[in-house]
Amino acid sequence: MGVKSALELSDAAVCVGQGTTTELNLADYFRANKMKIKTVTFATNDDVVKAYEAGRCDVFTTDASGLYAERMRFAKPEDHMVLPEIISKEPLGPSVRHGDDQWFDLVKWVHYALVSAEELGVTQKAVDDALKSDNPDVKRLVGTEGNYGEQLGLTKDWAHRVIKHMGNYGEVFDRNIGDGSPLKIARGLNALWSKGGLQYAPPIR
Repeated sequence: MGVKSALELSDAAVCVGQGTTTELNLADYFRANKMKIKTVTFATNDDVVKAYEAGRCDVFTTDASGLYAERMRFAKPEDHMVLPEIISKEPLGPSVRHGDDQWFDLVKWVHYALVSAEELGVTQKAVDDALKSDNPDVKRLVGTEGNYGEQLGLTKDWAHRVIKHMGNYGEVFDRNIGDGSPLKIARGLNALWSKGGLQYAPPIR
């Protein structure tokens, strides 16, 4: 179609799952932007994708990560593009069982440590060198200063061990769903707060 933005899709036929929040978000987006829409609904996501591949609609919509994943299933993924607009706020992230406060604390602080490591430039390869750092934030992160791991019921070097095993947040993202993976999902709002994204972690102290 030669479009670069969802804002250019007025009068386009859009395949979407019937009765989903995605269908509602689609209608809201087109209405808010005073665009006309031809919605083609299907019972399952597989039916949506098959209809798109068969040419029954111009585009299809689902969660952003789902769009990248479904594109990999096409015979020629490079012939299809994911438009840049995020048209609803339905973030995906870690979750834990309600009431398990200790596990929630661990999951939350591992996430914070990975984000902090990226912000501080502590990578999987450089994490051992970080043990010699004079930067107070790095020292607290890798456990050479303070007993913050012990306050979580862990060892002082808990974050060092996590980063050494899997890398910082950016490395994990890149390897699993970003440019270093087949999906090649753009960081977008998953970028650090200092780079235009929403990823922000409180200091470890």
